[in-house]
Amino acid sequence: MSMDVVDFEIKGSEMQFVEVELDPGEAAIGEAGSMMFMDAGIGMDSVFGDGSAQQGGFFGKLLGAGKRLVTGESLFTTVYTNQSTSKQRVGFAAPNPGKILPMNLKQLGGMLICQKDAFLCAARGVSLGIYFQQKLSVGFFGGEGFIMQKLEGDGLAFVHAGGTVMRRDLQPGQTLLVDTGCLVAMTPNVNFEIQYVGKIKTALFGGEGLFFAKVTGPGTVWLQSLPFSRLASRVFAAAPQRGGSREEGSVLTGLVGGGVLGGILSGDDK
Repeated sequence: MSMDVVDFEIKGSEMQFVEVELDPGEAAIGEAGSMMFMDAGIGMDSVFGDGSAQQGGFFGKLLGAGKRLVTGESLFTTVYTNQSTSKQRVGFAAPNPGKILPMNLKQLGGMLICQKDAFLCAARGVSLGIYFQQKLSVGFFGGEGFIMQKLEGDGLAFVHAGGTVMRRDLQPGQTLLVDTGCLVAMTPNVNFEIQYVGKIKTALFGGEGLFFAKVTGPGTVWLQSLPFSRLASRVFAAAPQRGGSREEGSVLTGLVGGGVLGGILSGDDK
């Protein structure tokens, strides 16, 4: 399938969205539920997989959908096609606070490896696949970094990262130790391994987990300061357990309605 060349603009600071401009006949693919708005001249169509195998028959479509299912994503993506005779725009919103990264796959050698939930949208023609780490240690202990998405093509793809993003260009042999959830994306020539933290005390009480992702150059890696899994765990830990908020509310209601505060507010306490 030919690759569409699209213009885009990323807007916002902490809660970003990307606005993609499509010429007549051009199309973009988006993750299910990522669309924010679209002009009236754009048509939507849900397709099996990523839409890159629409000319490959049912088996090709089924294979593409199966790859997405393995990574935990929906079987379907949505294709947004400009069906009018003028330029039209469609917007895709980030799912949580962070940054949207435009990735020119042509400049990156035609392939990018990213976390399974990092993909947001792309120009039509970008293929979404799965990337298995081949080392057993990564398979057993890699956690979020074991099954990753593989974006292939020579067009634009947009990846979402949580919090603040750091890009590191690694020289040959240069190594970086990263929390497995903080690794957003990397070029395929980067060597990815899992390394044990080394000390039992650190593993049990350090709060950083038992293993690091060890990435070694040459190549480029993108890191995020706030993985969604970390954000979700903090929210869950801070949430009231077993109806705590209701109990606190009933105490406050009692004080205000029939207790000391109630008397003061109503003017009865003189």
